[in-house]
Order: sequence, then C-alpha cells, then structure tokens
Amino acid sequence: MDSIQQRILEEVAGLHDVPEGAYNIRSDGQTAARNTTANINIISKSDGSGIEIHIRPETRSESVHIPVVLSRSGLKEVVTNDFYIGEGSDVVIVAGCGIHNCGDQDSEHDGVHRFHVGKNAKVKYVEKHYGEGDGQGKRILNPGTEIYMEENSLLEMEMVQIRGVDSTNRTTTAKLEAGARLVVRERLLTHGNQEAFSRYEVNLNGPGASADVVSRSVAQDHSYQKFDSRITGNAPCSGHTECDAIIMGNARILAIPQLEANDIDAALIHEAAIGKIAGEQLTKLMTLGLTEQEAEEQIINGFLK
Repeated sequence: MDSIQQRILEEVAGLHDVPEGAYNIRSDGQTAARNTTANINIISKSDGSGIEIHIRPETRSESVHIPVVLSRSGLKEVVTNDFYIGEGSDVVIVAGCGIHNCGDQDSEHDGVHRFHVGKNAKVKYVEKHYGEGDGQGKRILNPGTEIYMEENSLLEMEMVQIRGVDSTNRTTTAKLEAGARLVVRERLLTHGNQEAFSRYEVNLNGPGASADVVSRSVAQDHSYQKFDSRITGNAPCSGHTECDAIIMGNARILAIPQLEANDIDAALIHEAAIGKIAGEQLTKLMTLGLTEQEAEEQIINGFLK
C-alpha cells in the first residue's frame, strides 16, 4: 500500500501499523493483507463477492479489523461480508471505508455486512467512512447492514461518516430474539452538495428485546440529509429512536422516526429535533477569543462526540 492508502487506513480504522489479532485489509478491489487466529477465521467466498468471518463460541477479548481503501478513480465494487459470532463471545469488530479520488470518474464502494450474533454473545462494532481528493469524480459509499440476534445477545454499533463523502445511502435492518439488545450511535456530517440517506428498520420479535437507535448529524452548506428510522415491537419489548440534528447555511434535513406496536406490552418512544446553533453559544465562545468559525467548529465537534 502507498502512503495515501496508509493515511486513509489510519482515518477509517485507526491503524498506524499491522493490527493485532485477525484482519482483512482490502485495497482497490483486492485483498492487501490478511491474518487469522485460533479463534477467528477469515475465508474468501468462492464466488469472489466478499469474505466470511467465523468467530468461535466463547471467544473473548479479541478483535477483527476489516477496512477498505479505494484510491483508483472510476473503481466501483460491491462486497458482501458475513459475520458468524459464536455463543458467549465478547469481541470488537472494526470496519470502515475510505476513498481518495483525484480523477474525473466516480469511485464507489457498496458494502453489505450480515451479522449473525449467537446466544449471549457481545459485539462492539465500529464503522467509519471518509472521503478526500480534489478530482471531479464523486466519492460514493453505500453501506448495507443486516443483523440477526439470538437470545440475550448484545450488539453495540458506532456508525460514523467523516467529511468528504459525496453521496451515501445507509440501510440497516435488524431482527432481535428474546432478551437481545441493539444499541446504535450514528454520527454524520455533510457539507457542500453532499447527500446522506440513513434508514433503520428494527424488529423486536422476542420478549425482553430492546433497541436504542440514536442519530446525531450536522448538515452544512447546500447538503441534504434524510433520517428514516422504524422500530416494530412484536412482543413485550422496549425501543427508542432519536434524531438530533444541526442545520447550517442552506442545508436541508428530513427526519422520519416511526414506531409500530403489535403487542400491548411493547414500550416504544421516538424523538426528533432539528435546529441551528444557538447565538448565545457562539457569543460565549467568541468572548474567550475564538473566531466565529472556530466557535462553530468547537460546537460541532462537541455535538458529534
């Protein structure tokens, strides 16, 4: 990998060097590096469409890194990865995709991740997206996530889009059995003429299942965002979805939180708030010596933490 690819890898996966544990690094449509462990196996699908990650039952304190880097203008790819997390495991999975496009053609990565989370398993999943480059070609990222959670499992997801992605269509679907818990924290920032569509559809199918889906976003300049979240309670369960957004310049934001209760003991809540940065916040920071732009950046950084 060249210096540009290595820098992007650091942005999306926090990797300065070869990570410990299992990993699969994909660069410009090809596998650049791979490592497996006694408990975590990574294999390529026979049709070349992606990889399978198999985590043995009771695997604890191990991690998997599967970042993707694109630095070739005009490259478009679709990759499907399947995760099989064994019963009683407790692991961290770090994904993400970065695109460097200095050409005139669009570069696009469409990645589908399917999670099969076994009984009593715990997973921390981190996914970051990033784009850069001074070419006219767009940087397009379309992540799709499918989640299947067995009894009493836990999946915590941190979904982050950093600056530079021109277009993204993010779709997440989840089915939870009894006692399963899903926690999602999404953070998005769009600027220029960028577009971001984010859709969640969560089905709470078992007694005691719960979901907490929260999105925080900032839309600047002429960008557009749409957040569409739907939680369906099909059993005695609890669900919460929230969209909290800052709008700036001539940006536009559409928030559509939805709830469907199909059981008398389904307790579901939704919240949505869109607003601009309060003038008193800017004034307070500017009295401390910051310029207006610096004050805005401080507020945005704090909001998206």
